[in-house]
Amino acid sequence: MERSILSKVARLALVSLALAVVSGCGGMRTQHTSTSVVEYLYPNASKEPIADQGIPVLSLPMRVGIAFVPERTGSTLTEAKKTELLEKVAANFRKRDFIKSIEIIPSAYLTPKGGFANLDQIRTMHGIEAIALVSYDQKQFTDEGIASIVYWTIVGAYIVPGEKNSTYTMVDTVIMHIPSQKMLFRAPGTSQVKGSSTPINLSEELRADSEKGFNEAVDRMIPSLEQQLAGFQEKVKASPEEYKVVRADSGGKGGGAFDFVTAFMMGLLLAGGAWWSRRRS
Repeated sequence: MERSILSKVARLALVSLALAVVSGCGGMRTQHTSTSVVEYLYPNASKEPIADQGIPVLSLPMRVGIAFVPERTGSTLTEAKKTELLEKVAANFRKRDFIKSIEIIPSAYLTPKGGFANLDQIRTMHGIEAIALVSYDQKQFTDEGIASIVYWTIVGAYIVPGEKNSTYTMVDTVIMHIPSQKMLFRAPGTSQVKGSSTPINLSEELRADSEKGFNEAVDRMIPSLEQQLAGFQEKVKASPEEYKVVRADSGGKGGGAFDFVTAFMMGLLLAGGAWWSRRRS
C-alpha cells in the first residue's frame, strides 16, 4: 500500500518536474510584418520638408485606384489574397456617385519608397486621379510551455508542450489625391485572433491565424470606410474653400455640343446667303 502511494507520489513528482522543465524551457517568440504608407510616400521626409500643394482640384466623378503599400522585404500576403481583400474594399467605393471607377493596381507597379513619383507613373498608366493605399501591421506571439499537454500511456506520461498563439492585425486605408499630394480621408480596422497548437502544426496554425486576422481586420475596417466615404462627400459640398470641384464629364460634352450647333447655324446662314444672291441676280 505504502509502495503504491509512494509510486503515485513519485510519478506525480516526475510529471510536475517535467512540466516545470518544459515551462522553464519555453519562451516568447514573435513574428512581425508591416508596411508603412508614410515610408512609401515620404522616403526622404527626414531630409526634405513635405510641401503644401494647396487646394486639391477634384474631377468628379473620380477615377480611383486601390493597392497595397509595397513591403520592405518578402510579402506576408500572396497576390491572390491581396486581390481578394482589395475587391472587398473596392466594392464600397463603387456605391458612391462621386466615384466613376475604381481599379485594382497590382503590387508589381508599386516600388518600395517610390513616393509620389511612383504614384504619378501609376496615374499616367491607369488614368486615375486618387488612390487608396492599404497598409498593414501584424504581430504574432507564440508563448511556448504555457499550455503543456499530458498524455497518459501504458508506459507512463507523455508530455507535449503546447503553444498559445495570439495574432494582432491592423489594416489602414489612406485615400490620397495624387496631383495635390493631399490625404482625403482614412479608415482603420483591427483584429485579434487567439489559438493554440502543438509544435507539429504550429506553422500551419500561424498561417491560418494570419489570414483570419487580415480578413477580420478588413471586415471591421469597411464600416469605418463607408462612414468616411459618406462624410467626405458631404464635406466636399459644404467646404468649397478646401476642395475645388470640376465636373469631369461636362467639359468635353458641352464643348462638342456648342461646336456642332455653331457649325450648323453657320451652314444655314451661308446657304441662305447663297440662295438670296441667286434670287437677286
